[in-house]
Amino acid sequence: MKRPALVTALPTVQGKYAVLLDSGANTDCKPEYLNQFGIMGAEYAKANLDIADPRVALLNNGAEKAKGNELTKQAYLLLEASESVRFCGNCEARDVLSGDYDVIVADGFDGNVLLKGIEGTAMALFKMLKNELYSSLRSKIGALLAKPAFRALKHKMDYSEVGGAVLLGVNGGVIKAHGSSNSKAFMNAILQAEKLINSGMIGTITDYFAAQQPENE
Repeated sequence: MKRPALVTALPTVQGKYAVLLDSGANTDCKPEYLNQFGIMGAEYAKANLDIADPRVALLNNGAEKAKGNELTKQAYLLLEASESVRFCGNCEARDVLSGDYDVIVADGFDGNVLLKGIEGTAMALFKMLKNELYSSLRSKIGALLAKPAFRALKHKMDYSEVGGAVLLGVNGGVIKAHGSSNSKAFMNAILQAEKLINSGMIGTITDYFAAQQPENE
């Protein structure tokens, strides 16, 4: 492995999850790092999301192949040529939660900015929605009727339900907890680590890159 990457599970509008990596471990990356992130992300999606053939996309500022900076353009070519992933091209930030992709590849800087942007937008929307729902008697009645739906949505967006971000690319099960983690989040992080180890995914990734070592050297 050239670099490890933080993997964050994101809820999508289709009711499933997509994984984002790197979400903050490496602010400066090379194209080969992103290619490896795509391979690791696909293995993670297979083992932990039960997706047989994960759809891998590259985070970019446009869907066209020629879009992006030198990093994403070169990474695109590597991912496109890879026989280890089902590469589906570029993914714009607005499509990350669409459910059209299972693995979103990014450098740690852009991935972290995207992640914090999603968190901030979700928090702002919940606050604005709450203010509107309590603005009149009529809306309060509607809020009461829709309370189960709001509770289910909050459950999906709650980071404590996931546990934390998995650090892939190291020889072990490492989970990075959120800075605001409570006891529930830590409990789920421990369960997440147990599932990570029991899945055998780390061994699969290790074997893959060990087999590629002569070529990488």
